[in-house]
Amino acid sequence: MLRYIGKRLLQMIPVVFGVVILVFTIMHFTPGDPARSILGEYAPQEAVDALHAEMGLDDPFLVQLGRYLYDMIFHFDLGDSYQTGRPVSSEILDRFPTTLQLAGISCIIMIVVGVILGIISAVRQYSLLDNICTVGGLLGVSTPNFWLAMMLSMLFALKLKWLPATGWYGPAYWILPSAAVGISNAATIMRVTRSSMLNVIRQDYIQTARAKGQSEMVVIFGHALKNASIPIITQVGISMGFLLTGSMVIEVVFAIPGLGRYVVEAIQNRDYIVVQGAVMFISVIMSLVNLVVDLIYAMVDPRVRVQYRKKKHKREEE
Repeated sequence: MLRYIGKRLLQMIPVVFGVVILVFTIMHFTPGDPARSILGEYAPQEAVDALHAEMGLDDPFLVQLGRYLYDMIFHFDLGDSYQTGRPVSSEILDRFPTTLQLAGISCIIMIVVGVILGIISAVRQYSLLDNICTVGGLLGVSTPNFWLAMMLSMLFALKLKWLPATGWYGPAYWILPSAAVGISNAATIMRVTRSSMLNVIRQDYIQTARAKGQSEMVVIFGHALKNASIPIITQVGISMGFLLTGSMVIEVVFAIPGLGRYVVEAIQNRDYIVVQGAVMFISVIMSLVNLVVDLIYAMVDPRVRVQYRKKKHKREEE
């Protein structure tokens, strides 16, 4: 298992480098002048040219790319923000805990709501409750989370005045943003759970467990859900990436001082160095999430552990 983890960590290196080079290239050839954005539209051209030289923007593309990669590898330096002048790494680390907290709460809502409704829908197939869950899941998948966020804000913050509309200062402020992100992703989890559970509950060993007199709760949660969990875990891992990146618009809607809002503001201000650093950071987080999902496979499904042991024994025999 340790060999596998080390192998996956090494595989992350070309992925991260590929993402960095791709994003740097896109940002470099994107129309717009960071120096002009910093100094203002009516700044004299002499001042803009001087700032170009100071920032190294007049250097060839490969020189700028090589300098960026050198600073990132050997100094862990992602550059300084064009707008604030602060190190991008510090700005990201200051804001990421807020985004991670939003993603964590949303993930709990997504898993609890999605898995429970998916199980109920599968167990009560073709019933009225199943039809309601199916229609609700279709609407949830089709509804953009930013539209749902605005509707929840208008209803519970502006009209009913039960919850605050913006900010991230305590539990009351967490409810609407987390619900907007979690509910929209819960629809996908519900559909995957329902499909996976329907494939499992028709198997012979489920009927055998019932014939032995085991309670329905033990059959559903102890046998069916455990064997149907691999597709669910896969979808949760994929959705976790969307929670980290797809919450950008939600942070803007609710004025949450997280990483997503920081990236959106950087794009608006043409602060390309921030966008590059944030995308690289998110790519590393996504790779780590995929690694954790693979490790959870081994914990949940014994067949995966056996596969690892077979590969290990085969290498030892060779």
